[in-house]
Amino acid sequence: MRTIHLNSMNREYWGNHSTPNVMALGFFDGIHNGHKKVIKTAGEVAKKNNLSLAVMSFFPHPKTILSKGNTEFDYLMPLSKKASILESLGVDTFYVVKFDKDFLSLLPEQFVSSYLLGMSVSHAVAGFDFSYGYRGAGNIDRLKIDSSNRIDVTKVEKVDFHGKKISSTWIRELIFKGEMEQLSHVLERYYETEVYWDGECFKLLPYYMLPAQGIYKVAIKLKGRIRETEVVIPGKQNGIYLTENLKHRFLLNEKLDIIWSHRIAATQEIYSKRASII
Repeated sequence: MRTIHLNSMNREYWGNHSTPNVMALGFFDGIHNGHKKVIKTAGEVAKKNNLSLAVMSFFPHPKTILSKGNTEFDYLMPLSKKASILESLGVDTFYVVKFDKDFLSLLPEQFVSSYLLGMSVSHAVAGFDFSYGYRGAGNIDRLKIDSSNRIDVTKVEKVDFHGKKISSTWIRELIFKGEMEQLSHVLERYYETEVYWDGECFKLLPYYMLPAQGIYKVAIKLKGRIRETEVVIPGKQNGIYLTENLKHRFLLNEKLDIIWSHRIAATQEIYSKRASII
């Protein structure tokens, strides 16, 4: 899979090097089942028409631009992790559009002309709530008209879990509350974060969310090996601490993955009896 970072300066170049494709549109943070349905639907259309499969996402999140940098956005995964999952879903090209003030000001028709028709999109697939263009005036129902009928469109309806719409917002809420077991059912996979060892605790790499304070059952993945253990997230510290003495197993600044299973306790009541690090 090829990852292309698009902006107003290089858009024409990449447009000249594009080929007819089916494109899935969305921010796709966390790549939950709703996102997967959009991408898989696009993949089915691409296969049927013998076209390549592309995904277009945007970075940074629009909220950071709209707030003029005053709002801190909780990302669920970095672009590198998103790209890895997209590749596993059979995506051929991953376009990451730079979301800035210039992009924000594009009229819906301008976005379709420059970023979809300009990238040789013949069929666009998006969720029912996808919007584009200035003030989000464009939506999937008018995209075909905005393309002067040059792009076919498929709208994907909402995907729910026990009657509730699956969304990145809901996933953030579950992480914020520490409800990792329910999150695993919603995602149909465990939430994973990349961390590094600072000599005393694990620290998150950028663009991941730290769950609520408490004691968690996790699996640590390092160099292809997985070890189940427990970790603590104290209420006033931005770190992930081991509850067993495994310090000697990690090198300073070593990067690894933590796979979150479930929360054992929501408070630190039993922490002092079990922790061996702090």
